[in-house]
Amino acid sequence: MTDLRRTVERFWATAAAREWDAFAETLAEDVVYTLPQTRELISGRERYVRFNREYPGDWRLRVERVVAEPEQVVTWVHFTVGLEEMYGISFFTGDGSGRISTVTDFWPEPYEPPAGREHLVERY
Repeated sequence: MTDLRRTVERFWATAAAREWDAFAETLAEDVVYTLPQTRELISGRERYVRFNREYPGDWRLRVERVVAEPEQVVTWVHFTVGLEEMYGISFFTGDGSGRISTVTDFWPEPYEPPAGREHLVERY
């Protein structure tokens, strides 16, 4: 298991527990958080921790999968906010000292499949 993988696992565990000081310890001081779908970017540990601390609603998360290489980690997470459920894919890189230097999040929206392939698929 890579050090970055352990750091990312701690990142999610401390976020889920809302342990914001411990969460901050997983991040490089100059961490960059990017949301390509909304074209938002947050620079710096303090702002990124605040973004997560102030996220609205009584959200809960569960890590579904972690894929790790020495220099990058990808996670698939399941979030609930009230009755709403969503899945996120997050890409992490490290700074060489075991802290997270970049996080890129994708939050795909569910949608109905196009007609014409019902004979090939099962819906769940």
